[in-house]
Amino acid sequence: MTILVGPAGTGGKDPENLVEIKKLGFSCVEVAFTYGVWMSNSDAKKYFLANKKLGLKLSIHAPYYINLNSKDKSKILSSKKRILLCCERGHYMGASKVVFHPGYYGGMDKEKTFDNIKEAILDIQKEIKKNKWKVKLAPETTGKLNVFGSIDEISRLKRETGCSFCIDFSHVLARYKKIDFGYLFRKFNSKNIHAHISGIEYGDKGEKHHKLTPPNFLKKVINECKRRKLNVTLINESPDPVKDSLKALKMV
Repeated sequence: MTILVGPAGTGGKDPENLVEIKKLGFSCVEVAFTYGVWMSNSDAKKYFLANKKLGLKLSIHAPYYINLNSKDKSKILSSKKRILLCCERGHYMGASKVVFHPGYYGGMDKEKTFDNIKEAILDIQKEIKKNKWKVKLAPETTGKLNVFGSIDEISRLKRETGCSFCIDFSHVLARYKKIDFGYLFRKFNSKNIHAHISGIEYGDKGEKHHKLTPPNFLKKVINECKRRKLNVTLINESPDPVKDSLKALKMV
């Protein structure tokens, strides 16, 4: 059992930022391309070389503006391209996973939405294989009720496409108003978990916004993972991910 802890965001493209992250005691970090892929392949290779000495586990969060289920086919095509660009950068920097929010229902039937997103993921995986990129897609559980990404939907994508996954504990809390850890971990049926955490404000429709991570929530999640002897990469996405990751370090 291992619980790796680190923040979302590296503070820029300078590889020296990875050194600072390691000095703080973190063992992982998620490169945030959430507002666009701001790194070239050359920059990604510099990350790889810098990290060879550090041994941080790297992952990527793809841009927020992704929708693999749209009546506008050009939006699906653009979304695929953004994910593939992240996969390319991830390959060169040595990132293991590309995390993304898969899409919206957009008034469509949930089963049709699932089929469309599944088809898109299979297409993207074909390109990953063709290019021999060593990354895995990790669709994420989402916190808003009108957004694709329930526990059942993401775990089903894992089963039917062979993709990886990202459990966002705060999103699960916002979507279901509680976390049934037994059900959650049974559905994903894996000892290796890539996960996000933060504090979260939510209402009847689910997630409103992220906030600082309450220590009792951090402790509960970490203890549940320890109890099940899981190998977890725990990325903090709060407004202060470094400070909140330091809190988590004291608990693992």
